[in-house]
Amino acid sequence: MDQTMESIDQILERFKDVRGNLIAILHEIQSRESYLPEASLRYLARQTGIPLTQIYAIATFYHFFRLVPKGRHQVTVCLGTACHVKGATRILGEVEKRLEVVEGETTKDRRYSVSTVRCVGACSFAPVLIVDKDTHGGVMPPKVSEILVKYE
Repeated sequence: MDQTMESIDQILERFKDVRGNLIAILHEIQSRESYLPEASLRYLARQTGIPLTQIYAIATFYHFFRLVPKGRHQVTVCLGTACHVKGATRILGEVEKRLEVVEGETTKDRRYSVSTVRCVGACSFAPVLIVDKDTHGGVMPPKVSEILVKYE
């Protein structure tokens, strides 16, 4: 048995009421793996008797669960009103083009994950692009490549 399966068994030992604690169990798996790998979810289904479709229904319903690995760098585009008005969708389009992924995905090399948020509270700096914990304001499409290259 590999480490991942042993880890899931250890988690299950702590949660006697599996159905009532399925969300907490998924949180534990994700915190150890950084996402919810298909193999882990299949193993969880076999060990608990919970149908895999039910586990996936929960994992896809809640936005904080990830079914794909997280990239080393998190790229977030603010789509709040001020950012939207100042061209945030063009910024997102440039990020997606440059990284060859769409919002919600991780690059093949697992270097970047791309996401959007509705507001980061930096409206006076709109449009805003965040990479990890660095906030970049007043971003225009040509500047996206210049920003991303700093994280390669």
